[in-house]
Amino acid sequence: MSAATHEAATPVAPAEAGDGPANANAAGHAAHAEGHEADALTTPSAIAATSLTTTTTPTTTPTTTTTATTTSPPVAASPPPATAGPGAAGAGAGAGTAPPNIVAPSSYLRPHASRAVHRSADVSSLALTAFPVAPGPASKRPMTPLSPVDREQIDGLRAIRAFLKVRTSYDVLPLSYRLIIFDTSLLVKKSLNVLMQCAIVSAPLWDSKTSTFAGLLTTSDYLNVVQYYWQNPDALAQIDKFRLNSLRDIERAIGVMPIETVSIHPLRPLYEACRRMLASRARRIPLVDVDDETQREMVVSVITQYRILKFVCVNVKETQMLRKPLRDLNIGTRKDLATARMDTPVMDVIQMLVRRSISCVPIVDKDGTVLNVFEAVDVIALIKGGDYDNLNLSVGKALEKRQDDFPGIYTCTLNDRLDTIFDTVRKSRVHRLVIIDGANQLKGVLSLSDILDYTLNSPLGDEEEEDG
Repeated sequence: MSAATHEAATPVAPAEAGDGPANANAAGHAAHAEGHEADALTTPSAIAATSLTTTTTPTTTPTTTTTATTTSPPVAASPPPATAGPGAAGAGAGAGTAPPNIVAPSSYLRPHASRAVHRSADVSSLALTAFPVAPGPASKRPMTPLSPVDREQIDGLRAIRAFLKVRTSYDVLPLSYRLIIFDTSLLVKKSLNVLMQCAIVSAPLWDSKTSTFAGLLTTSDYLNVVQYYWQNPDALAQIDKFRLNSLRDIERAIGVMPIETVSIHPLRPLYEACRRMLASRARRIPLVDVDDETQREMVVSVITQYRILKFVCVNVKETQMLRKPLRDLNIGTRKDLATARMDTPVMDVIQMLVRRSISCVPIVDKDGTVLNVFEAVDVIALIKGGDYDNLNLSVGKALEKRQDDFPGIYTCTLNDRLDTIFDTVRKSRVHRLVIIDGANQLKGVLSLSDILDYTLNSPLGDEEEEDG
């Protein structure tokens, strides 16, 4: 299935629009939908057609949710949106002046042809001139001039980083969205049902006894419950009585990392939020504010890597400058890949997910041809309602239990470039891409974490900028 068609351009827009209201109540527990809001984004000008493809593959009534509709107030920390187009957001006002820490849009553009000629002439003259070299054991070699593609890549990365430093996490939020929060006294079994009914994969936790944020519930926590059951099959009846505040006991029992507690204030720069996610290896981060009157914490929302990257490619036109192919970039996982076959037991795949701290395992045949992908979120569908017998299924049988609206798997090749990948993220809900060759042979996996890490941490050559 080809990527979606291109869309029209507008100035800075929130990454995603909110869901419509839902009227059910979840035993007093509000809930957070990171995932299936209606997309009301407008996008930058069309980019060259991408070779990225998606392979399609062959369901519960809503019950308990609480919908919170909010209107985002103006954020003083954010600069005014640019008038020159979506890519100029955060790059300066329409009058041509740039806010602090923002490089003027003109510096993002390719060098003028005449300037390029002069620069080439300067380099040639330098090469013909003999300069005295200071004595020493190791003289510094002159730096190799960057190619136009390299220079353009660096300018594109610098533009993205500058944008992230002046935009806040609040800017990413849609005007209306659904927030789902679980009280830590909720049964694990009930929380699983709410996730399934709301089509989400994570939710913030709230300790009502202390009125504090208690962490973020993710699919990793349910994988830990599955492991505990597998190691203690006689404890199935006990598992059904587990509450969310018992997850730490389960984690200690099986020796895994505790629940995620990293968070950030909504008015902190997006750049800082990205840094915290990469440092903690989290794929999403809750926004936690403090009430001015009660001085108590309150969870505003949760932003994901997908939302951030989509916000970038909607509003930063310089993503079109990232034209180097993946084969020339140190990005993604290409060695020591975890794979499985259609007849591999589901529990073996779950062990791979937990042991390697990954979110998916490619499914291949005996020749290494990619057939499908088993994702961590597939486990939630298997154990809904407390049916742990499905863990005895093979991967092939387990994948048949996916919902009919599963979008398929997205693939790319090593010849694809980040500009086309950003364009695909802009148009489709992509969380990872499987890297293949022309014969559909597995060559690697490219996650959103990989893209975010490259965008923030890739060296900028002789003009390396400091972290802000």
